[in-house]
Amino acid sequence: MSIMTMAQSQVKYVFYFIGDGMGVNQVNVTETYLAALKGRIGFEPILMSSLPVVGLVNTYSGTNGVTDSAAGGTALATGSKTKNGALGLTVDLQNDVQSVASWAKDTGAAVGVATSVAVDHATPAAFYAHVPKRQMYYEIGKQLIASGYDYFGGSDFHKANEKPEEGSLYEQAAKAGYTIAKGYNDYMKKARTAGKMILLQSDEANSKLDHDRIPYAIDRKKGDLTLEEITRAGINFLSRQQKNGFFLMVEGGMIDYACHRNDIGTVINEVLDMDKAIKVAYEFYSQHPDETIIIISADHETGGLVMGKGPYELHTDLLRFQKMSKPEFQRHLNDLYKKHPKRFNWTLVEKELKAQFGFGDGITLTDEQTARLKKRWTAIEDAVKDNGKVNERINDLGETACRIISEAAMISWASGGHSNGYVPIYAIGPGTEVFQGRIDNIEIAPAIGKITGWKKQ
Repeated sequence: MSIMTMAQSQVKYVFYFIGDGMGVNQVNVTETYLAALKGRIGFEPILMSSLPVVGLVNTYSGTNGVTDSAAGGTALATGSKTKNGALGLTVDLQNDVQSVASWAKDTGAAVGVATSVAVDHATPAAFYAHVPKRQMYYEIGKQLIASGYDYFGGSDFHKANEKPEEGSLYEQAAKAGYTIAKGYNDYMKKARTAGKMILLQSDEANSKLDHDRIPYAIDRKKGDLTLEEITRAGINFLSRQQKNGFFLMVEGGMIDYACHRNDIGTVINEVLDMDKAIKVAYEFYSQHPDETIIIISADHETGGLVMGKGPYELHTDLLRFQKMSKPEFQRHLNDLYKKHPKRFNWTLVEKELKAQFGFGDGITLTDEQTARLKKRWTAIEDAVKDNGKVNERINDLGETACRIISEAAMISWASGGHSNGYVPIYAIGPGTEVFQGRIDNIEIAPAIGKITGWKKQ
């Protein structure tokens, strides 16, 4: 019996992890950082890159040399390239293409789709939706409900109440048999009696983050919903279904968000956070090694991240001084200004830059870097005097602080957008050696279908 035939007859549990925006260097900088914390040059492997199968993946879309997340997600989910911005459609937008999740459902497996961002965002939507524009959030939400998948997890819906005449998506989901849990503890209370489950974060958290994502790992507070919990709940719930195995896609969606912001400390924490979720899947794999496969890849690289900036050296250990994400630091300064506008001065801001980025306390700034920060402060002062856009000027200061910590670490960024850089693929389990070497993103889903027997070739 060949390895592939054996795999078809045995593999019944599939974990598909997608690090949105996670190129090769996003993983590399994380491992380089961990080694630097131990005082050495080199790398400290994380779990995903330690799996036995390693390869490189092309990411261009059906219409563009640089893909967006909708087209990239569709390729990963369905094995079909499409137009940038489209989900689950052929490149001419005329026909639906089905995802590996739907193949699993059609053959009797339980299905889950999970993410650290909104459940109707581009990557998770690629596994159940068919729309020409990824911004059609309400329609995507309706298709989520219509999919009948067993489990969804993420921050929330983007536009749950967009069409009140049709009812909110929460109401429609309930009518379709979904139980909605708000937070992991609420999930634990409701899971036993639920037929189908949608796990979201609390209403309070969503009000702060505009329903768009769970908190960044670097900003996390006690009680916040985590990707690790979303993954653990997914395994727990799908295992309860007593179906013919399960398929669970988990997206680390905020790697991309942090890369768009060129926020290097936050990027590293998000990669590590997704690795924690992978460890949960690996625990399951360890108990069912002959029946389980884990695949980890990405839809594209974001930011054009390069380790090196002129001198042949790196100082990634300095990134340990960053204590907040860029948006959280900007929010923090804005809150300080609103609460104490008369005491909001350069001395206070300088103190916050030291506390949250280590500037002047662990990281020695050049005169030029100090001047750039003070220039941003002057713009804030001018906005206060002129009743101008103080929030925007404070945000500019946060932007500059993130650029400077990247410079200190010798990290450079090509842009705030996507690139066509290779993304990695890592895998373990029967039949996954097909992912070794260089492949195209449309090869992954069909290979999963062949390994499991979920799709006839």
